[in-house]
Amino acid sequence: MCGKGPMITDASGGEMFCSNCGYVVKDKIEELGPEWRTFSKEDSPDRSRVGTPSTLAMHDMGLATVVGLENRDASGKSLQSSMKQTLERLRTWDRRSQIHEPIDRNYRQAFGELDRLADKLNVSDAVVEKAAYIYRKAVEKKLVQGRSISAIIAASLYAAFRDTETPRTLKDVAAVSNVKKKELARAYRTLLREMDLRMPVADPIKSVSRIASKAGLSERTRRRAIEILRLAQETGTSAGKDPMGLAAAALYVASVMENENKTQKDVAEAAGVTEVTIRNRYKGLKAALRA
Repeated sequence: MCGKGPMITDASGGEMFCSNCGYVVKDKIEELGPEWRTFSKEDSPDRSRVGTPSTLAMHDMGLATVVGLENRDASGKSLQSSMKQTLERLRTWDRRSQIHEPIDRNYRQAFGELDRLADKLNVSDAVVEKAAYIYRKAVEKKLVQGRSISAIIAASLYAAFRDTETPRTLKDVAAVSNVKKKELARAYRTLLREMDLRMPVADPIKSVSRIASKAGLSERTRRRAIEILRLAQETGTSAGKDPMGLAAAALYVASVMENENKTQKDVAEAAGVTEVTIRNRYKGLKAALRA
């Protein structure tokens, strides 16, 4: 209260108080140190107090408790056979109670599919969390009713890619999901329209490294392609163009300038676009370089 003395923390009583006037600021401080013993049987036990973090990508957000698989009591002794049967029944009812509501079954199916897609596309946890958030908002607005869960969760993942500026295309998501590209695009447009989402414009520079790695181009060619794309952005040549096609054309131009023996077909296959797209973007980039 006086604001003069330094704060003193009493670890045994869990209190924080002023050394000058004795005013208690906190009386229930959380213990942040490790446990004094462990409940794990591993050789290098983890004595931390925290468990798995809460996440939107689970139907219960990772906050539910489960009945463990150990058939032992608190002292480590094995349970009697009658108690084992009782515990097994408790486990069964515990599993059933977690997905009692229809929305929980919906989330469990959707986030199971999201986990599979994220593993296939090798994406970060931040993108998965964003996709789960978008899907939960779509369920709240009842956009999943009458539509495929797989399509909406795949569209949510693509929306998360766009929002976090992760270089993944609609074709990439459709390739690993059980949804056709046309249906996936329709579901994505539905999310944008009904949820009023505003996505940033995709940056073709972020796709350069990915295409160059697949095509086997050198680091010097990558840097030259990035310089070309920045020049194209300054002159307005890249406006309204497909990012993958523009990045592929810039890499092809850079490979010609660096005397690398790569054809338009090689770069087109690495980028997942056609050779015609590269030729069309190539003309615009040449004009930007002349300017």
